[in-house]
Amino acid sequence: MTDSFKTLDELDLTNKRVLLRADLNVPVANGKVTDATRIERLVPTIREIVKHDGKVILLSHFGRPKGKVDPEFSLEQVCEAVANETGHPVGFVATDWNDVSAAKQAIDEAPVGSVLVLENTRFHPGEETNDVELAKRMASLGDVYVNDAFSAAHRAHASTEALARLLPAAAGLAMQAELEALESGLGKPKKPVIAIVGGAKVSSKIDLLENLVTKVDGLVIGGGMANTFLHAQGHGVGKSLAEKDLAETALRIMDKAVDSGCAIILPIDAVVAWHFKADTPTRLYGVDAIDPDGMVLDIGPSSIERITGAIDDAHTVVWNGPMGAFEMNPFDAGTVAIAKHVAKRTHEGKLISVAGGGDTVGALAHAGVKDAFTYVSTAGGAFLEWMEGKPLPGVEALKK
Repeated sequence: MTDSFKTLDELDLTNKRVLLRADLNVPVANGKVTDATRIERLVPTIREIVKHDGKVILLSHFGRPKGKVDPEFSLEQVCEAVANETGHPVGFVATDWNDVSAAKQAIDEAPVGSVLVLENTRFHPGEETNDVELAKRMASLGDVYVNDAFSAAHRAHASTEALARLLPAAAGLAMQAELEALESGLGKPKKPVIAIVGGAKVSSKIDLLENLVTKVDGLVIGGGMANTFLHAQGHGVGKSLAEKDLAETALRIMDKAVDSGCAIILPIDAVVAWHFKADTPTRLYGVDAIDPDGMVLDIGPSSIERITGAIDDAHTVVWNGPMGAFEMNPFDAGTVAIAKHVAKRTHEGKLISVAGGGDTVGALAHAGVKDAFTYVSTAGGAFLEWMEGKPLPGVEALKK
C-alpha cells in the first residue's frame, strides 16, 4: 500500500521545519497524562526528523474547546509527557491562530533538532470547518508536512486535510505502519478472512456490517448486537439489550451475506443473568430457550468453540468490539477466550490479526493480549470508518 501514499523517506527533512500532525488528544488528570500510548507511537517519527536536523513542530487538537481559547484544553499540559517519551527537551509555543507571526519567530529562533508543541488547533473555529485561510497560516510555519495521526484521519479538518495540500506531505512512521496493517487486514488480505464484530448496538455499525459481508469469508457477531440478530431469526432474547426495531435490517444484512458467500456466525449458547452486576448468579442456555426474565451478557462455551474453530480455518482476523459485558466478571469469559485464541494463532505464525476501536483495545488489554496481535489500532472513529470502506480525508490528502 505504500505505493499509493507518500512516506517519510520520500521527504527531504534536512534542516527543515517539519509540521508534524500528531494526536496529542490523550487522557489528562490533574495536569498529568494518564495514558501516553498515542505519544509513544510518535517517537520514531520525531527521532527520524531530529536525526536529519529538522525542527519538529507538533500540531494537534485536544478536547472540544468549541473554537475558542480555553486554558483547560491547552496543549501545554502534555509537553512534559512528550519530553518523557522522546527523551528530548520539548518547548511550548502559545500560538495565536489568528496571527502566527510570534509563533513563526519562536520556530525560526529555535535551534535545529528542536521539538516544539503548538497550541490546540481547535482554539480556532476554522480547524473543524477545514478553513483554507487557517491552513495557510499553519503552512507558513513549516517547510514540509507529516501526518502521524491516523486516529484523526477520518476528519477533514484544517490541520489534517487542507494543510496537507499546501506543503510537500507524507505519512509518518506510525501512520504508515497503521495503513500497512489495515491493508493486510481488509485491503489485500491473506484469505480466508474472519471479521469479529461485537459491541452493544447494531444501529452504530450498520455501515460496517454491510461492508464487511462483501469483503470477508466469515463474520462473527457478538455482544448486544448478536441479540438483535437472534431476535430477527425468531429467538426469544428475554430482557437482553436488543434493537428489535432493526430486525429487518439484520435480516437484510444476513441476506446480503448469503449473496456474497460470507458465513454469519452467531452465538448458539449464552450466559444469562437476572441482574446486570458483577459476580451475580448466572445460567447457561441454548439460544432457542433463553429465560424470558433473563439477560444475555456473554457467549457460552459452545459458541466459543464454534468461533475458535472458524479462527483456526482463517489466515486473517479483523476484530472490533467485545463478545459480552467484558468489564464485569464473569461476563468477560467469552471475549478473553477468543482474544487468547487469536493471540495464540498469531504467535504460532498462522494468523494475521488486526484489531481496533476503543472498547476493543480495552478488552484485549483486559485479556492480557494487546501486544500479542499483529496490529492493534488506537484509532476509534478512523478505524471504524476504514472498516466501513469509507475514504479517510487525512489519508486521501497524502496520496500520490
